[in-house]
Amino acid sequence: MGKIVIIGNGVSGITTARHVRKKSDDEILVISAETPYFFSRTALMYVYMGHMKFEHTQPYEDWFWAKNRIDLLQAYVKEIDYATKVLKTSSGKSITYDKLVLAVGSKPNKFGWPGQDLKGVQGLYSAQDLKTLEENTDPYGKPQRVKRAVIVGGGLIGIELAEMLMSRGIPVTFLVRESHFWGNVLPKEESELVMRHMREHHIDLRTSTEMAEVLADENGRARAVVTKEGEEISCELVGLTAGVSPNIDFLKESGIACERGIMVNEFLETSQPDVYALGDCAQFKESINGRRTLEQVWYTGRMMGETLAHTLTGKRTAYLPGHWFNSAKFLDIEYQTYGWVFAKPREEEAHYYWEHPEGKISLRINYHQGSGLFIGMNVFGIRIRHEVIDRWLTEGQSMDYVVSHLRNANFDPEFYRKYEGSIVKHYNNAFQKELKSARKSLKEIFSL
Repeated sequence: MGKIVIIGNGVSGITTARHVRKKSDDEILVISAETPYFFSRTALMYVYMGHMKFEHTQPYEDWFWAKNRIDLLQAYVKEIDYATKVLKTSSGKSITYDKLVLAVGSKPNKFGWPGQDLKGVQGLYSAQDLKTLEENTDPYGKPQRVKRAVIVGGGLIGIELAEMLMSRGIPVTFLVRESHFWGNVLPKEESELVMRHMREHHIDLRTSTEMAEVLADENGRARAVVTKEGEEISCELVGLTAGVSPNIDFLKESGIACERGIMVNEFLETSQPDVYALGDCAQFKESINGRRTLEQVWYTGRMMGETLAHTLTGKRTAYLPGHWFNSAKFLDIEYQTYGWVFAKPREEEAHYYWEHPEGKISLRINYHQGSGLFIGMNVFGIRIRHEVIDRWLTEGQSMDYVVSHLRNANFDPEFYRKYEGSIVKHYNNAFQKELKSARKSLKEIFSL
């Protein structure tokens, strides 16, 4: 029986611990300075908005950890000696390990803006960030200190923060450096759909606008931001949501190979013996299945944890994530993506795009230009069954097949509106010259 030490109690670290316990009697110690117990990071916004209490974000009761013999220590790790296999914590305590797992997560990006460390300037990632946001914006029933907030960065965390602040009646100005919101991920049509929706919800969205600095008041708090065009926007809160980066500063001089993240192979092994890394902080040396070498997504952290548990308990197992997928919400519009849909299509790709006249619902299907092979899908406002789309990608189904069987993938309840008929009509009209035979079969299927 060995001793496995896990640094980080997010989804990656805790999934590893749980699955190691299912497979072995190894001693397990989880170290984290963030919170005593594991919580769902994606639920932080709902705590702030009053939809749940923080304890509701903790999926396991407090007794779960002792019952499953998973020891917990709330502390910072300051030093790691890989030769002697000893950690030193912020309290001065030394801890030995046989195998070490680095699941240290991410931190909000800062790019050296003047004033970025003022009071009232913050990111949104950790439980501490949520506490700081409460302090910066005041709880319900107290005088409102924040008359306006400025959010910098056009991604998912930014729009979540905007929704959170607006739930407390705080006006939001949203600065996006690119010409389109989340323009490095979403194609133009989907980005425009989201931007329209944001503006309809009274978000002051400014595209092609960058922050130059944050100005301070006489108490050292943020009072305004200045854009690179010289405009001064008064505000009492600045949200830095320009992405996240691996939380590895304390490791860079420790003797472990790092680039943007901690370098790992397909077995999640680092450059140091008996040391592994996973989740947001792990960077693969080579792409797996064409995916990014650094993927900071909740479900990939969970999958890595399950995989690593096999290796830690004697069955060396490679990480095979399968087809890319993700989901999110843009205010009240649900978004799902599967396979490969890029902001700018690759040369060999083509796409079909349908958008409902109301401008809140859309479907994009990407396919290989030569073969018609289905390679990816974006969906806004329609819930799709993940297992169905994943199977179609694995089976190598055609574009025609996907469109003609869309109703089999629909996950919306019985009394929700269905759009497959409208999509097929639009599809047939768009491809009538190339798809005469397919049009006939589609009409038979949907009785159009």
